[in-house]
Amino acid sequence: MPDDHSTRFGHIALAGRPNVGKSSLLNALVGSHLAIVSPKAQATRLPVTGLRTEGDVQYVFHDLPGLFEPSYLMQVRMRQLALDALARADLILHLHPAPEAPAPPLADLLRLDDVAPAPVLTVYTKGDLVGHARRAELERETALVSVTEGWGLASLLGRIAGLLPTAAHRFEADDIGTQPLRFFAAEYVREAAFSLLEDELPYAINAQVEEFRESERPVYIRVHLFVERDSQKRIVIGGGGRTIKAIGAQARARLEELIGAPVYLDLWVKVLPHWRTSPAALSRFGFPGTPKAEVS
Repeated sequence: MPDDHSTRFGHIALAGRPNVGKSSLLNALVGSHLAIVSPKAQATRLPVTGLRTEGDVQYVFHDLPGLFEPSYLMQVRMRQLALDALARADLILHLHPAPEAPAPPLADLLRLDDVAPAPVLTVYTKGDLVGHARRAELERETALVSVTEGWGLASLLGRIAGLLPTAAHRFEADDIGTQPLRFFAAEYVREAAFSLLEDELPYAINAQVEEFRESERPVYIRVHLFVERDSQKRIVIGGGGRTIKAIGAQARARLEELIGAPVYLDLWVKVLPHWRTSPAALSRFGFPGTPKAEVS
């Protein structure tokens, strides 16, 4: 790897309220569909890390849960995961939709006097939804991108590069992520659930990989989908198993694209009452509890 005298490296946190385009931007910057994308808010629950190496710059992007006022324990822990990542970041991108500019101060979303020691760059997303005059105005003010139309990304990367510290690269140049395939298997199942299920049901679902046999062909992956009530389980399975089969088909296609091999995705639906408010269940699902992140 290049030495730390000629290279830049840094952790960049993508922050903002829910549904401002954080996951779509991470995928566009990395060039691969890592983070799940949904028109439904709060689809991102756990931070997703994406890597991009371009010349002497290595970018480590972190797609964070949206910043909002939590109403139950899982959301409290999601918020704490986001705050912890912001505290470790070398640069914070504060994402905000261009049609709703100007963006409020990031500190308003955090409810903190100090956002973090890292510098903050405001990035306006969904730039294709504003007129040309407004685009020019926002571009003069700060960064503006449109993931849908694919513009503004190169300019944003250039601005980020100039704000990253001089340091050695820590990952191979062709790496695109740091999390294991098991993580993405569960995330893609959740993404399919958000896509195919209506109303509030996707928010009551969590997915956990129970078995992953990567050496087999097809790759065997067994995933349990946890819901909170028997009535939800019946809906997720669907008449004749149609719904669970559709979820599996969509998730399997995404996984095969990422893994580059055929996949046998074995889905099971289980009831775990009140898992979104259970400290033990949340810790099991990767939402660690800290004194700062608990409520009575």
